[in-house]
Parts: sequence; structure tokens; C-alpha cells
Amino acid sequence: MIRIMIVDDHKMVCEGLTRLMEFDKEVEVVETANDGYDCLNKIRKAKPDLILLDMNMPELNGIDLLKMLNQRKNRPKILVLTVHSEIEYLMKVLDLGVEGYILKDCGSKELLRAVHSVYHGERFIQPNLIPLLNSRLIAKDIDQEKIEALSKRELDVLKLVAVGHFNKDIAHLLRISERTVKNHLCNIFRKIDCDDRTQAAVFCIRNGIVSVHD
Repeated sequence: MIRIMIVDDHKMVCEGLTRLMEFDKEVEVVETANDGYDCLNKIRKAKPDLILLDMNMPELNGIDLLKMLNQRKNRPKILVLTVHSEIEYLMKVLDLGVEGYILKDCGSKELLRAVHSVYHGERFIQPNLIPLLNSRLIAKDIDQEKIEALSKRELDVLKLVAVGHFNKDIAHLLRISERTVKNHLCNIFRKIDCDDRTQAAVFCIRNGIVSVHD
């Protein structure tokens, strides 16, 4: 029997998913939770094999909950059920170690197949997302090669450009001339294949060189 905990802030969603799981005699919903903190409070007693996890929740969202669950020994397997079809978001969640990722517009049979796959040790990603994910992973490898081609000083300049500093500010912060900053920028744009500062900033955010909060 697969013991499932459903974590979603919409009561109707939890009830609907619970009824769906009842059609599978090998699945039992042992608990539901309406946010991350509720999940943490109930998980020890519920002892689920698998958590069916929504990401957009109040109080403690899915990303923060995943980080906390990862600190636990022998955490349950995680199947993310979400509206987020963006590949960057998918990659971020996969980097946190989830075993499955499926969209809320999936069919009931596909969801149950995902539950069984994850429970039996397979990683499940919604099939229509896989080609986009593969393309992004290839692009990520190419980006990594570009980053490695940058010198330490060029990387310093790039980070400052990405967070909005102008050449004069960068020169002052790094104690170099504006002319040197311009030379560095020419080399940086060539190496990372960007045409302007905006593209360079996007490159940095996409690859985690800086965050949107920096």
C-alpha cells in the first residue's frame, strides 16, 4: 500500500485528489495539509511514503518546505503537482531533489502512473516537459562553458553589471579605470554571446551568478 500525504492550500483540491486516489486499491491517503507548516506538524504521525505537493501555498511555500524536508533523514518521496510549466522553475525544483513533477492539468491516469513510478524508485516528469527540459540542460552546459571562459575580474565586472551598476560605479568599486571596465565588458559580451547589459543580466540570473534579490 502506498501511503500518500496531500499538501495543497485548496481544500477542494485535497478532497478531489483524495477521492481520485480511492479508485486505486494500492493507494491510501493518510493525511492532508493546507500549507508547509501544517505538513511539518503532521508528517511524523502520518508517516507517508510519498508527498503529493503543491508549490504555491501561504505561510510556508513548496520551495521552502522542500528545503526543510531535505534536512530530515529518510524524508518521503516527493511528487510535485503544480501549475508551473516553466522550465526554469522545473529545474529549480529538480535541483532540490524531488522525485517527480507533474502539472495540474494532467489526466487522472497519468497522475496515478506518476504516483506509482515515484513510489517504485523512478523519476517521473510530465512527458510533454521532457523535450524542453533536455534543451535547457544542453543550454545550461553551454552556459557553464562560457562562465568558465571568464577571468575572475571579468566575472566581478559581470556581477556588478547584472545588479545595475554603471561603468563609473564599477570602476570605483573595483578600483580600476572606466576604460578598463569597457575593455572587460567587450570581452565579457563576446565570451557569453550577449549584445548588451540587459542580456548579460539575464544570463547571470539564469545561471545563478546573481539572484533577482541582489
